[in-house]
Amino acid sequence: MVNRCIIKLTTLVNDKKGMIKVFTNFAKLDKEKKIRIINAALKEFGTKGYDNASTNNIVKEADISKGILFHYFKNKRQLFLYLYDYCVEVCSEEIYKKIDQEERDIIKRLQQISLIKLGLLRIYPGMTKFVEVAYLENSPDIKSEIDEKNKKLVNESYTKVFNNIDATMFKDGVDVNKAINMILWTFEGIAESEQKKLSSLSVKEIDYDRLFKESEEYIEIFRKAFYKDNI
Repeated sequence: MVNRCIIKLTTLVNDKKGMIKVFTNFAKLDKEKKIRIINAALKEFGTKGYDNASTNNIVKEADISKGILFHYFKNKRQLFLYLYDYCVEVCSEEIYKKIDQEERDIIKRLQQISLIKLGLLRIYPGMTKFVEVAYLENSPDIKSEIDEKNKKLVNESYTKVFNNIDATMFKDGVDVNKAINMILWTFEGIAESEQKKLSSLSVKEIDYDRLFKESEEYIEIFRKAFYKDNI
């Protein structure tokens, strides 16, 4: 069984059948204002978790009144659950729009997903951290609903991510699950390292060409370590 690292990544992936029913009024908001509110909430929840997050901080960061926030969302709980579904929807659209579904090399496919997630930081800097926090959230106010969402998403997304993968590319004797975990840890480590730089850099300043080159170097190492010599 693959570990939590895979589940955390695949939880983000879901097809359009699972997309959220967007709050009508909020969906009609000006795009710039909507993204500003979403990013403010992602940052607050991702930094402090559900119970310790403050809607006062969210409205201050988003530069809106508290009345405006609660015009769109009845309470903090509704906002948190909306954000979780929104993140799933956005990642789903981006991943299935850009990933090469014909790519049977699991190393290349995981590289694609990692770079797509990094690209999302241009618009939503706090998304990855929020999803990590939300996945492990234990607040009794939302835990049961989050757990139910996670269960459904993991089952669906695991199949999507690993569909049509050629496991015969691995050397005989290699524990495929452990090898995949190592690949995931590496790509996630690269992404997390870049996220830490966001406090001093604009997201637009991330050197994606350098990141792609770095990930290609790791791919070559993984190929030599895990794949058969003729691949």
